[in-house]
Amino acid sequence: MPIQIDIKSDIDDRNVFGKLTEAIATGRKTIVDFLDELVRHALESKASDIHIEPQDKTLAIRYRVDGLLRDISSIDIELAKSLIFRIKVAAKLRTDEHFAPQDGKIRFSVNNILVDTRISILPTTKGEKVVMRLLSKERSFDLAQMGLEGVDLMKVQRSYSKPYGMILATGPTGSGKTTTLYAILNKLNSRERNITTLEDPVEYDLEGVNHIQINSKANLTFANGLRSILRQDPDIIMVGEIRDSETAKISINAAMTGHLLLSTLHTNDAVTAIPRLIDMGVEPYLVASTLNIIIAQRLARKLCDACKEKVKLTRDNIKALTLERPDLGTLMDEGDEVYTANGCDKCEGIGYKGRVGLYEILEISESIRKTIFDRTKSMDDIFKEARKAGLVLIVEDGAKKIKRGITTVEEIKRVTAIKE
Repeated sequence: MPIQIDIKSDIDDRNVFGKLTEAIATGRKTIVDFLDELVRHALESKASDIHIEPQDKTLAIRYRVDGLLRDISSIDIELAKSLIFRIKVAAKLRTDEHFAPQDGKIRFSVNNILVDTRISILPTTKGEKVVMRLLSKERSFDLAQMGLEGVDLMKVQRSYSKPYGMILATGPTGSGKTTTLYAILNKLNSRERNITTLEDPVEYDLEGVNHIQINSKANLTFANGLRSILRQDPDIIMVGEIRDSETAKISINAAMTGHLLLSTLHTNDAVTAIPRLIDMGVEPYLVASTLNIIIAQRLARKLCDACKEKVKLTRDNIKALTLERPDLGTLMDEGDEVYTANGCDKCEGIGYKGRVGLYEILEISESIRKTIFDRTKSMDDIFKEARKAGLVLIVEDGAKKIKRGITTVEEIKRVTAIKE
């Protein structure tokens, strides 16, 4: 049963945990109330994770908001022990284990919205550190709202309209790959289709979709799980990540034999995913014939609309930017109107609120297929062919969003890297 939490709090949010600590000391509140308030407050702050970190004499509480950690509060170490004990009990973990990692989950109901929290406890030299990942059941999956638009959005829509083939999302950890794939699954989800996901861990719960959690103790690996799914008459399969040669080969085979397969891969850009699959032992002709599209992405913080300020780029600005980041500097012109992050009450003084995706969409056209198939061609040849076909790089998408006042030059510099 989920833990019920009323979204309305009787405690002043300006010093929520300090006042809670006082209330617990006087017996007006309990440690159960503290955990409930922690989750409630984190949700209102739009946090994706709660970090509970032991220090010498205190426990630091930090939230990850829009991809970056923020210090929220610190509590006395004795209260901290009670809090960690309560988390272990609610997550059905061993309360007498303090020297080994533990993983569990707690389901909360906040104002009738189900929120699953994935719990990870890790022993450190100063005590047990807890990270709670918040996974709201009310999450909206919409590609356009996430930042995909225009021609690139149409390319993605074309790719998932095909009855078979492979859709890959690439990028570093935390770049939103899984959310993008779930947005596609959400579009495809219907009673006429058998959709199964194989993940480690399962991130979201879509009604009508069969979710499978990797369990290495039961020998339920990506490769073994994928073999079993293929015997379950699937239409659409999502594999959380292609990590090894065996999973890559089975995934390619599934995409070849009439299934639409979605997965993620750790590469920095779209084109690099092709040699990565070949390095895993997949024949180039199989890569060429099964890939529908590769979506490379990053997540950048969005400017707060209430306090962003317009400025014009000067010649000196362009010169300095080009020296530091020539790939970005050459995309900006003197006189371009951009925005800076200031900070106000609505964004808690940060200057940013929410995140937007930056995308690089490589649709596998016939000419690109021929280039992949040709063993004499290099990755540079594939890249040149992709550029001819209209490939827009992540940094170029970022430059467009800078000029439209969605994000800032500083943010694009932070989340993108120079293409070697």
